[in-house]
This record gives sequence, C-alpha cells and structure tokens, in this order.
Amino acid sequence: MRAPADTNNAHGPPLPVAAIDRLFSIDILRGLALFGVMAINVVFEFRVSIFRQFLPALRTQEAETTFFAGSLSPDMVALLWAVMADSPFNRTIEDILERAIAMKAFALFSLLFGVGLAMQFDRIIPHRRTILLLRRLLVLLAIGLLHLTLLWNGDILTEYALAGLSVLPFLFAPAWLIGAGSFAFLGLYFSGWLMQLMPLPGKAWMLPHVADANHVYATGSFAQVLAFRLAEIGAIAPLHLWIFPRTLGLFLLGILIWRCGVLRHARDHRTEFVLTALAALVMTIDAGPTLVTVTLALAYGALILAVANTALGLRLLGWAAPVGRMAFTNYLMQSAIFSLVFYGYGFGLFGRLSVAPALAIGMVVYALQAIASRWWLAYFRFGPVEWLWRSLMYGRRQPMRIAS
Repeated sequence: MRAPADTNNAHGPPLPVAAIDRLFSIDILRGLALFGVMAINVVFEFRVSIFRQFLPALRTQEAETTFFAGSLSPDMVALLWAVMADSPFNRTIEDILERAIAMKAFALFSLLFGVGLAMQFDRIIPHRRTILLLRRLLVLLAIGLLHLTLLWNGDILTEYALAGLSVLPFLFAPAWLIGAGSFAFLGLYFSGWLMQLMPLPGKAWMLPHVADANHVYATGSFAQVLAFRLAEIGAIAPLHLWIFPRTLGLFLLGILIWRCGVLRHARDHRTEFVLTALAALVMTIDAGPTLVTVTLALAYGALILAVANTALGLRLLGWAAPVGRMAFTNYLMQSAIFSLVFYGYGFGLFGRLSVAPALAIGMVVYALQAIASRWWLAYFRFGPVEWLWRSLMYGRRQPMRIAS
C-alpha cells in the first residue's frame, strides 16, 4: 500500500497520512536501521572519542572498568571481567559491529531518506512542491545545527539537510538523469579521492586529543563539554565530507527506487527483493570497504522488505514500525539520553565502559523507545518532533491527536 497524494491547498490544513495507507514495511526497515545507527553511535562515538578508531594501538586496550565485587564468587568475578573489561568477548562484539553494521546502517538510512523525499514529492500538489520541500529541508537543517552544537557533533541531520537541498532539483528530473547522478556521486565516493584531498589530522594530533576528550567529556560541565565539542567540529568535518557523495548518491538511488514502483506494491515483488539481496551479497565478496558499505546496505534492505511483506514477517518485525514512524524523535532522544549517560554533566561514563555494557545500555534505551513509540502512536498521529517538523513545513499547526 502507498500513501495517498497530499492534496493540500490554501482552503484547508494539510491532512496527515492515514495509518492504513502507510507503507509499513518501510517503517519497519527504518526502525531496524535506527537500531544499527544507535549501536554504532553508542559504541564508537558516545562511549569513546570518534578518533579512537583511527588509532589501532588504543583499540587494543579498553579503559579499566571498575565494579563492586562484594561477596561474588571467583567465577562470577571472572565472568564480569570478561564482559566489562578488555577481553576477546568485547573485541569480538566490536569487530562484528564494525564489519557488519558500521556505515551500512547509515547507508541504509540515507537510502530511506531518498525514498522519503520522493514520497513527499508525490504527495504534494505540483505548484507547492518546491516551496514546501525547501521549507522542510531548511527546518531539518535548523534542527540539525542545534543538535550538532548543543548535544552531539556526530549529528547526521545537518548533512542530510544539505544533501537534500542538493538533490532537490533532481526530483523534477527524468529517471535516466537521476540514475546518472546516483552513479556519478557513488563513483566519486568509491574512488576515495576526497579522502586524499581532505585527510584527517595526523596521529600526533589525535593521541593528545583523545586523552583530552577522555577528560573533558567524562568530567566537564555542560559549558566545558560544549566548548570542546564546538572546537572538535573542524577536525571531524573531513569524515562528513568523505561520505557526502555517498549520501547524495544514495538519496538519488532511493528516489529512483521509489519511482520504479516496487515499493508501492512490495508484496508482489518479494522474489525481486530476495534476488536483489542475493546479488548484493555476491557483490560484497572481495569488495573494497567503501563498496561493501553500499552493497551490504542494499542486501539488508532488500531482505528485510522481503520478510516484512509476509504475514509471518509482519508478526515478527511489526514491533519496529512505530520506532520507524518516530525515527526523528527517537534519534534525537537517543542523543539526549546518551549525552547524559556518558558526559560529565550526567553520569560521566565516557571512556570508562567497554563495548558490551555500552551496547547493553543502548539496547535498553532502544527497547524502551519501541514500547514508548507504540504507546504514543496509539493516541497521536506523529511523534513530537515529526509533528513540529510537519507543522513548520506547512506553516500551520497540524492535527496531532487521533480522533476517538
């Protein structure tokens, strides 16, 4: 099923998309992608400095985790050290996350954002498309900048807003031009040229910076953390610039996928999804690290869509749909919660947890969000941030409560 056209005009408020007309499989896919984004963010960016991943010597030694042993047996103490300290168990989890999820979840999210842009374009009446989509992306940019500065400099919203503004003209273009643009931008990303043009700071800068981050983020006040975060943005910028062509290419690919119509009648294309997943997995074999991020994202997405469009798959994965419908709210809430958990103005656990406990915290937060999202959407049409985004986009307050 697909959402109906958003035939809003000056004579009435924009109508929200009816729940019965939503593409639930896309909501499910977005909710699961958000889990991957959460796992990578909490393990590699909130828990420790983002630059630690580029310093192999530091990755072999976790900060020493302390806990109260009390009257625990020696076997229980050994188990706690295996889970909470530097251990093969933690290194295995980190390796799995890095190989199977890191960057792939973000690539899948980028693809879905492109699909969302194309869906919005189709819902809006033609003469209002440009102004409303432009306003929508500018609001996203404003929220992203606030998130980037006040909560966390690993923000992706600002990049998505800028990429959305860049691909906006392609929404009016024919399919061949959208495909050519996607191919060109992904080719630029695969070439690695931007990595050579704009390298990261050297190890001589990273080593003392990681040490400073461990101190400031773990013990600093909000003002101290804010100042350090703002000073760090310039050093992080190359990471965003490296993947910006990939974001553009996947946005355009998402638009193209929506335009080809398979998502509108996903139940009729389950075989095609399975074949796409298999082809993407074959392409992943012996592929370079940049290509793998895209091929695995495509494989994950196609496989989840194939499963979610079966009766059994819908029962197994349907819980993720509310999380996906409120992905914007949940993403920002994760940043707010993790900043309190890891930064000095909260619990100050930055640099003091190994992989397993940090991931466990993230999983608990995600599980609570799944429960809260389902409860919220039983009474309201949108998540709080989604409602604000839509209201600012249309310039008028949107209906929020579901009529009894």
